Amino acid sequence: MIILGVILLIIGFVTGLSILWTIGAILVVVGLVLWLLGALGHAVGGRNHYW
Repeated sequence: MIILGVILLIIGFVTGLSILWTIGAILVVVGLVLWLLGALGHAVGGRNHYW
């Protein structure tokens, strides 16, 4: 999810499409939150680890 967000951020920046920039930023933030929760040992989506 983080990688997809970064790709969308880059594409949005290069093409000037703000919707891709927005979606990419949201995906990066959500991916980082899920990664952090998984790293702290909290169950995310019924899983003990989130990669």
